[in-house]
Amino acid sequence: MNLQQIERVKKISKDDFVNQYVKKQIPVVIEQLTEDWPAYNKWKLSYMKEIAGDAIVPLYDNRPVNHKDGFNEAHTKMKMSDYIDLLEQKPTNYRIFLYNLMKEIPTLKDDFLWPDIGLKLVKQLPMLFFGGASSRVFMHYDIDYSNILHFHFHGEKQCMLFAPDQSKYMYKVPHALISREDIDFDNPDYEKWPALKNAKGFITNLKHGEMLYMPEGYWHYMKYLTPGFSMSLRSFPKNIGNLSKAAYNVLIMRHFDILMRKFKGQKWIDYKNEQAIRNTHQGLYKTL
Repeated sequence: MNLQQIERVKKISKDDFVNQYVKKQIPVVIEQLTEDWPAYNKWKLSYMKEIAGDAIVPLYDNRPVNHKDGFNEAHTKMKMSDYIDLLEQKPTNYRIFLYNLMKEIPTLKDDFLWPDIGLKLVKQLPMLFFGGASSRVFMHYDIDYSNILHFHFHGEKQCMLFAPDQSKYMYKVPHALISREDIDFDNPDYEKWPALKNAKGFITNLKHGEMLYMPEGYWHYMKYLTPGFSMSLRSFPKNIGNLSKAAYNVLIMRHFDILMRKFKGQKWIDYKNEQAIRNTHQGLYKTL
């Protein structure tokens, strides 16, 4: 795919971060932001097993969306200690996704510092994500259009991003926040998905302690190269248009989709997937 490496800096001042990246809505990796955090030395899978091993955590895998699934409904649950054992034993598709573990284990909040980086972060929403080697998070963008600080720990993770203006090429599923789930973004079939040849994006590999800034409404696809976990801190969108889109997604779109799944069943899911192709190709051929 047409991907460029995301810019990297070791450290950066608040003013430079805001002026060069937030205002311009450009992603960046800050490599040394966490080096003075207790988490930098402590946050490994063994530590999470020790401190949160008895917590029951929600797990997701790569199965396609089904009309019977609730919005962001977990596919199964497991004790954290058993899940970490699984991660360390063999590759698995099971992931922890968008989970507020710190609500159950408040002492985790003592391990990191809220970065003074020019964003007003929502302190009620530090979310954790875990994955095994080769597990993937489907291409999507976040419902609230937040500016996201995404920190990775224990191992390595590949992150692929596309700006909102690339949505016309992404085979976006209507009334949803995802691309077609049958697209292999690691090795796309351009005969089947020709619009992707026009998409321009970004890519980087995050290592332990590094932070990726993802601007408002950016599409992102994540692949764990090794077992590991990440934390996201969020700041509500600064763009008024994006704030309106976030409100629509939360208050209207999500509930409409749930209602249609209830009444139309799998036909609704199939219809949306067909529309993703039709809408993308119609827009593509108009520009050719």
